[in-house]
Amino acid sequence: MTSRRAFIVAVVGVVAAPLVGGAQSAGKVYRIGYLSPAADPNPGDQAFERSLRDRGYVEGQNLRLERRYTGGRSDQLPEAAAELVRLRPDLIVVWSSAGTAAVRDATSTIPVVFLAGGTGSARDVIAGLPRPGGNFTGVTFEMTQGSLEPKYLEMLKELVPGLSRVALLRSRAEASPVIDEISGASARSLGIRLSIVTLVGPEDLKGAFDRIVREKPQGLVAAASGVLYARRRDVIDFAAQNRLPVVYGLREAVFDGGLISLSPSLVEIAARGGFYVDRILKGAKPADLPVEQPTKFELVINMKTARALGLTIPPSILARADHVIQ
Repeated sequence: MTSRRAFIVAVVGVVAAPLVGGAQSAGKVYRIGYLSPAADPNPGDQAFERSLRDRGYVEGQNLRLERRYTGGRSDQLPEAAAELVRLRPDLIVVWSSAGTAAVRDATSTIPVVFLAGGTGSARDVIAGLPRPGGNFTGVTFEMTQGSLEPKYLEMLKELVPGLSRVALLRSRAEASPVIDEISGASARSLGIRLSIVTLVGPEDLKGAFDRIVREKPQGLVAAASGVLYARRRDVIDFAAQNRLPVVYGLREAVFDGGLISLSPSLVEIAARGGFYVDRILKGAKPADLPVEQPTKFELVINMKTARALGLTIPPSILARADHVIQ
């Protein structure tokens, strides 16, 4: 495995927020709610907790983490968010746009740090990136959603000779008419017939897979979402059984056996979560902490999977790779 480029986060309109107090209050035990659409603890969680430890917050000493995992079920997010709010934590950390919306509906006062928070301002969560206002801040995909879909289609076009039919699998929580329009226009310019398959929750996967099989695409895009992160191994197995090249919106799928991905690092995003938590617990207001967004994306290729599919990765793609899994 090789790595050549690091994840970089750009701060839009940096505004320095004052810190109130230089260290944690003596004897204070901070309670943090943690809401994830994943099925269970994962490397992102570990990176977040490591980032907190590096800043002096140790679970069992001055920190209590209240974790809730919904296993990709967006219908469970509202109750999980409400349950965390009832615990009256000092702060809530939430992954995914669907999770962010659920927490938004549950509280307007508790400080919230969203990670991979999706289209934040479009969901009335923040007023703007430089000064979010209100009680939310964090790392958002807002300015990247819709910009990556054309790149996914272009990669599939390079990977599969004569590609003309592609399916796009995505979650309703991340759906957007704007993204659909961008994806459709890109597909038409590449001579691709695109079918969009939308999931509400993991229970829809079988029906989605059946539809994809019926439509016989030559390639698949699995967009970034909480449900497809939680159930990424199901997508990987489906792709292997049907010998279907898949471009993933989250690189974790490729480390688990998927073919190729172009995405920011969730581990790096999680580590930024520790920065936000520390600033807020020391007195900064979410309203004054600029929202960050990823500006660099890692291309990850699994050569073992490519060989199993009988695919030759073009040199033009290999030359751009950040990680090549042999």
